[in-house]
Amino acid sequence: MNRLTNEERAWRREKEADVCRTVEAALTAFGYRWTHFRPAKTDKGWRTPLTGDRGFVDYVCVRGNRLIFIETKRELGKLEPEQEAWRDALMPVAEWHLVKPSTLSAFLEVLK
Repeated sequence: MNRLTNEERAWRREKEADVCRTVEAALTAFGYRWTHFRPAKTDKGWRTPLTGDRGFVDYVCVRGNRLIFIETKRELGKLEPEQEAWRDALMPVAEWHLVKPSTLSAFLEVLK
């Protein structure tokens, strides 16, 4: 049986909101224009109001001629089929990144 390292345990405890805060600070620090679509709690649960296809990415970012789409997840989070469809549609035309606690450091290097 494989045991988790302390670092892996820490990644599993980290919330998606923590990843988002770090991503947002980095985008701002590195001079990107960006937007993030946040869900809101309704009487039917958490919803992100939008028109169009479901599963759109969490962040749209641009700096110069660089266009980046970012999906954030907690460590054990998985993409929904709708999110996979957006990934597959966006990757041929722009950068698309899935950012989790374990990939956050490497992703911050990519943003520079």
